[in-house]
Amino acid sequence: MIHPVIPSSRHPVRNHMDPSYLTMGYALIVVGFLLLVAELFIPTSGTLFVVAAASIALGVTLTFWYDSTTGAWTLAGVFVALPILGKMLLTYWPRTRIGRRMLLMVPPDNDPASALPATQELEELLGRFGRAVSPLRPAGVVDFDGRRVDTITEGRMVEAGQWVRCVAVRAGKVVVRPAEKPNLDDLESADFG
Repeated sequence: MIHPVIPSSRHPVRNHMDPSYLTMGYALIVVGFLLLVAELFIPTSGTLFVVAAASIALGVTLTFWYDSTTGAWTLAGVFVALPILGKMLLTYWPRTRIGRRMLLMVPPDNDPASALPATQELEELLGRFGRAVSPLRPAGVVDFDGRRVDTITEGRMVEAGQWVRCVAVRAGKVVVRPAEKPNLDDLESADFG
């Protein structure tokens, strides 16, 4: 005689369509998104980001446990929502007090600092050649005929001792570009009389 298998109370049968999976999954996804927002305002060196990513991943997993179709739609929704949230945060965050402190903003060319005498003195360096005293990564010190000036490159790294040329002065910042060694022989043989 064959006995029917009856689930015991110690080992209940799992119902994969249990709505608690869906509820918990969506709750974890929302918590993950909130933690991503919090990471911008509470500097935790990425700890909140890791917890947020784990929360979102676990939430999506729980929606797959509920139903594979629901899980697939949830995963697609997360992949659409993440870039939208990122764009919104990167648009809004630099306008916050913390964002302004953490991001370096380039002052506009009509900044009052450009009218200062020190800035006008730096304008004399336009077009002149100098030699990097320190590595420019991208900021460093350049020697212009015995005068050491703090400079910044256009984004390229320049090794110490390499020749550079001043290409701009923006809001009190001297911008340089790597250059070939200037030909000084023409100046030595020139007749200035």
